[in-house]
Amino acid sequence: MKIATWNINSLTVRLPQVLSWLAANPVDVLCLQELKLSDDKFPLKELQDAGYHSAVFGQKTYNGVAILSRTPARNIVKNMAGFTDEQSRLIAVTLDTPAGEVRVINGYFVNGQAPGSEKFEYKMKWLTGLRDWLRTELHQHPNLVLVGDFNITVDDRDTYDPEGLRETIHHTTEERQHFLALLDLGLTDAFRMFEQPEKSYSWWDYREFAFRRNRGLRIDHILVSQALKPKVTSCVIDKSPRKNERPSDHVPVVVELL
Repeated sequence: MKIATWNINSLTVRLPQVLSWLAANPVDVLCLQELKLSDDKFPLKELQDAGYHSAVFGQKTYNGVAILSRTPARNIVKNMAGFTDEQSRLIAVTLDTPAGEVRVINGYFVNGQAPGSEKFEYKMKWLTGLRDWLRTELHQHPNLVLVGDFNITVDDRDTYDPEGLRETIHHTTEERQHFLALLDLGLTDAFRMFEQPEKSYSWWDYREFAFRRNRGLRIDHILVSQALKPKVTSCVIDKSPRKNERPSDHVPVVVELL
């Protein structure tokens, strides 16, 4: 079973790229963030024709998340209980697989703008709400995968300039402590379960030839529960879509499970 996460930065613009990538990489599940469209504009038919069911939580102009799956999703939850949020940032589904049911949670985490800002405070509250809600989800669904654009670098390996960017957004001690708190719930960073190339990133700014210079960040993550950890056989970043014409600034991350 392969599960992928990809911040597509407008599905309206990049639907052809998604369909092309799925044709070349027929994953079982693809979680998308930053749809930037409302539910009624979601390309259900095009994705169904490609062999995927869609669970969608869209939002006009900004945000929006979706889970595409080979098998129909059930027990769909949008955003998290106990945290009121006007933004479409999180969707969870249960999928029935040959290995049993798997809970897949897809999040577009708050960016936070800058430490000390109101948006950063919102990010801290959102992350606290996520942790509290996830504790219940893990109790109810031992086979759980949390994926998405976390907007957090885990450590210095995940940034092209660890000293220059230290304590800036995506690099603050507070954000990284929240990430570690998710791991403390019993989750594991699937990417770091394996030896990886140095300077492995999932996002590059559009400006200053950042991709060509590999001035990137690893902020797109896949976390697996303890029950699923022994089944993880690989986790990779696919940089190829960043070479497309008009690409997203993010690329897919893919985990494979037995």
